[in-house]
Amino acid sequence: MNLPVIVLKGLVLLPKNEIRLEFDDKVSKSLIDISSVFHNDEILVTNLFNVDKIDINKLPKISILGKIKNKILLPDGKSRVTIEGIKRVNILEYFYVDDLIEATIIDKNNEFIDDDILNASIRKIKYELNKCTKTVPTISNSVVGMIDGINDLSDIIDTVVTYMPIDKKRLSEYANTLDSIKRCEMLLADIYKESSLYQIEKDLESKVKEEIDKTQREYILKEKLKVIKKEIGDISLKEEEIANLKDKLENLSANDEIKSRIRKDINRYELMSDTSPEISILRNYIDWMLSLPWNNSTDDLDDINLISDRLNKSHFGLDEVKNRVIEYLAVKKNNSSINSPVICLVGPPGVGKTTLAKSIANSINRKFIKISVAGINDESEIIGHRKSYVSASPGGIISGLRRVKSNNPVILIDEVDKISKGYNGDPTSTLLDLLDNNQNDKFIDNYIEEPFDLSKVMFILTANNINDIPLPLKDRLEIIKIDGYSEYEKLDIARNYLIPVNVKSHKINCVSIKDSAITSIIRNYTKESGVRELERLISKIFRKVLTRIMRGEVDNNYITIDKNNLFEYLGKYKYNTFNKIEAQIGVVNGLSCTSYGGDILPIEVNYYKGKGKLILTGSLGDIIKESAAIALSYIKANYKKFNIRYEDLINNDIHIHIPSGAISKEGPSAGVALTTSIISAFSNFKVANDISMTGEITLRGNILPVGGLKEKSMGAIMNNISKMFIPYDNKEDLDDIPSDIRNKIKYIPVHNYLEIYKKLGDMSVNR
Repeated sequence: MNLPVIVLKGLVLLPKNEIRLEFDDKVSKSLIDISSVFHNDEILVTNLFNVDKIDINKLPKISILGKIKNKILLPDGKSRVTIEGIKRVNILEYFYVDDLIEATIIDKNNEFIDDDILNASIRKIKYELNKCTKTVPTISNSVVGMIDGINDLSDIIDTVVTYMPIDKKRLSEYANTLDSIKRCEMLLADIYKESSLYQIEKDLESKVKEEIDKTQREYILKEKLKVIKKEIGDISLKEEEIANLKDKLENLSANDEIKSRIRKDINRYELMSDTSPEISILRNYIDWMLSLPWNNSTDDLDDINLISDRLNKSHFGLDEVKNRVIEYLAVKKNNSSINSPVICLVGPPGVGKTTLAKSIANSINRKFIKISVAGINDESEIIGHRKSYVSASPGGIISGLRRVKSNNPVILIDEVDKISKGYNGDPTSTLLDLLDNNQNDKFIDNYIEEPFDLSKVMFILTANNINDIPLPLKDRLEIIKIDGYSEYEKLDIARNYLIPVNVKSHKINCVSIKDSAITSIIRNYTKESGVRELERLISKIFRKVLTRIMRGEVDNNYITIDKNNLFEYLGKYKYNTFNKIEAQIGVVNGLSCTSYGGDILPIEVNYYKGKGKLILTGSLGDIIKESAAIALSYIKANYKKFNIRYEDLINNDIHIHIPSGAISKEGPSAGVALTTSIISAFSNFKVANDISMTGEITLRGNILPVGGLKEKSMGAIMNNISKMFIPYDNKEDLDDIPSDIRNKIKYIPVHNYLEIYKKLGDMSVNR
């Protein structure tokens, strides 16, 4: 008879016992299904130790016949099964069936044992086991009662060994030994061995007790000596230090368990010799425990209107995240026991995510801690090292709490999309426990080793790209997207925030920067979604003005900077917002959305004599390559509608290139632009350079919606685009685009590509 085989690594199943397993791979699940459907839930269970790769020629020739008693499909896709061991069977051979291992079995389990030998063996096991359980506390005496009514030698042995403190490798020997008398001898040997080991342990314990009594005697003598020294005025520095530590402990605001732990450590430190290598480790640990804000909290400001005013003064816009903070505080004022939210601010660099988190802390009168996890691949950066290591210290969370002396600060965990997994652990899993409101009230740092309540902390996370946040972590977060700023918003931020800050920091009141100059800086010197580079350039202007005043080169009564004299401070233009490239055959403006904002994506197509090969260059990802293949297939299927000769498509190689080859490009939204550029090249017509398009295309020419329409619109404005083809299903997203941008672009929603082709016929340069 053939049965499927499950190989356990490091686990052992014996007859009359059960084992519970969880599977998440397809092979193991198939194994269980085959056993249930074709073999009446019977399965063979064997085991291996210290082996990475399974070799069926080295599998044991004796296996355990098991029965699947229970099978449950868990919500996370795993399967949990319970297998009961039935009996041992001989294996004739193992063999593979596809990816599964099966075996041919020979049932020779009906061994013959002389009645006298059988009875003597059972009596001997029961006698020695009963004697052992009376002296060895590691073996439960309940096992004696369990085997009292069993008369089968094999069943007795299999029941007893599971209660013995023996390792898995020894259990494997029991599983792979068919002879009951041989297993009886093994069991008796293990019982004798356990009795001998316990006697050795008792002797060691007696010696240790003597040492402890000696230490206790030394402690009493030291206490007496301390009293004598106090009477004669001879108190050592260590004694003063210990007295100081005990005073701090009495004044510490913490629960009794924490105080009890610290008190024990202080007593250990007091008894410890100054030459002990552990004394400095223990002293440092006591300092950490005494300096943590176990029960120290700051009082939240509960004036909603005042908080709102503070946030508006520090940041322009960002209404969604401001409203979320106000809502949380309003609810907390009504119910103080509610948990803090876990907010994740997602947006390109420079839009003010970090400074907004700091402003939130300031507006509600909380302390602020920033922890950057970009590039971290060691979980100990967050939860610390064991204090037994040299130079060990707590992780960033506990260190930050000690620094601000508050247990309810705002903690910013910066750039979670750049966290990585290394051989030192998975920081993402650590963050999952840290941010879980159901369990972070008992957060344990590896160094502190005592639970610390983080439920009062307001966690704020930041990321540049939402797709790079690990999925289990993203599930616990309330995502708030912060889009890039429009030109009008940047102008307002510069006028009302950046310039006043520089006036104050440089102490210059005689400088006026006109709106025309600010607009020119935004258009001609920066290319960003945020205002970080804009802030640097404004600061550069103030530095140069201050330097020229100090040198006497300009009159310091009043200095006006406008568009005409801006180059004196910032030099020549870095970027030109006017699209000077003339319309060309085979060149179409697509649109891209990156972590730094939106931009145009010029797509170039050329073709030459060949065999219809498609060549793609420009650091393109798999998805955009698939979009190019879909575009070409769609054109081949509809070549007559586009006035293209089919022979030209199959007798020429087609080269598609997207410039800026050093920058990786990915995503399906370039599908319509790729289609248009190929048609432009083969139909010999030009698409105007003030036209751009975005949308995913299907093999039937349907245009599917895309993301990042606001960022792409900003990129289009920066590149002098006046018309934009968008998927019809993105029409509702236009409401999210600021009116100063929306009014400068003519949006053309389309369902199918033929609509684009027809409208291009009316707009094209030479058709």
